[in-house]
Amino acid sequence: MATGISTVKARDALKPRHEPYFAKVERGLYLGFQKLTGASVGGWVARSRDDETGKQRKKALGDFAHLPAAERYDAASKAAREWFDHLGKGGTAKVVTVQGACEDYVKHVRQGRGDVPADDMKARFGRWVYGHGLAKIDLAKLTRAKVESWRKALAATPAKINRDDREVPLTRPRAPSSVNRDMAALKAALNYAHDLGHVTSDDAWRVALRPIKNADGRRDVYLDATQRRALIEHARPDVGILLRGLAMVPLRPGALAALTAGNFDKRLGVLTIGKDKAGKDRKIKLPSVTAELFAGLCKDKLPAAPIFTREDGKAWDKDSWKWPVKEAAAAAKLPANATAYTLRHSTITDLVTQGLDLLTVAVLSGTSVAMIERHYGHLRADHAAAALAALAL
Repeated sequence: MATGISTVKARDALKPRHEPYFAKVERGLYLGFQKLTGASVGGWVARSRDDETGKQRKKALGDFAHLPAAERYDAASKAAREWFDHLGKGGTAKVVTVQGACEDYVKHVRQGRGDVPADDMKARFGRWVYGHGLAKIDLAKLTRAKVESWRKALAATPAKINRDDREVPLTRPRAPSSVNRDMAALKAALNYAHDLGHVTSDDAWRVALRPIKNADGRRDVYLDATQRRALIEHARPDVGILLRGLAMVPLRPGALAALTAGNFDKRLGVLTIGKDKAGKDRKIKLPSVTAELFAGLCKDKLPAAPIFTREDGKAWDKDSWKWPVKEAAAAAKLPANATAYTLRHSTITDLVTQGLDLLTVAVLSGTSVAMIERHYGHLRADHAAAALAALAL
């Protein structure tokens, strides 16, 4: 190997110029040293020739100024060989940071699954990734230790509990299920970058971003029809209407709150759900009683107006319904952990126990069959056991 840039003395003797001084590492692979001025520390560059196209590919490796001058050549050589190895495994020459990978994934989700899931991903990355030191790291330099450090910071960040009657939000420890969802978003972005060849190994995050086990246990809080009616009756009128809607259609509270008058076809009695985790519009044919409720709420409203509104006319969100629902649950003497989401769980439970096939339940509720099977499959097992018992002679 040429030694023109391997020693401090040799590099100090080089004349400043824009073009790097290159030394051959092996066939088609070179390490370069760029010295723009006599007083500059100098920077290192790797260069590779693409055997198929014949084009030169370059990557700036940095100046390694944090190391003694005598150690910079070895450090640059190591970095260059790692990049050469990356290219040899089919990796791209493009330099992509963790933030860049997240932004690419948001675009990918938006094109393939729509704005709703893309906006959700973008918001998660904005809260938990972009403001962290992890965001600026080149994927090729990402390590398991750095990802684990990010994970620990994520888990240690308390969740805010917003209430209309408090100027300063309350906080609580982040739930394992919330940590899992935010880790899953980052893992999906990094996996997508891996698929594109921006990084050729997932060693940095494969183990570091493994989900917390049993974080999403079964939804054990179930309210029967009598309890649901009690919850609605003990709620203030605007909250009661929202709860009635949740008790009649197995939607996520956020999806129900996002519905507008334009989402309901009064003539056909069909409700179009356009904002949900599923990411795609889906249509539900409502029974007459439910259709009457929606028709009454949509009367004289413009298409863009929300179907369910607070008493002040504003749209609902999780921060505005959370405490009123808790107060209604307490007044009705229901379990303290009963929430708006409990109604979704309860309606899905009833659909499953009444024998509706899991695919239809999944379509109605806007989730996957796998998710329904995971959380509600045990109910079908009970039915199977009862059916087998009926065969006994």
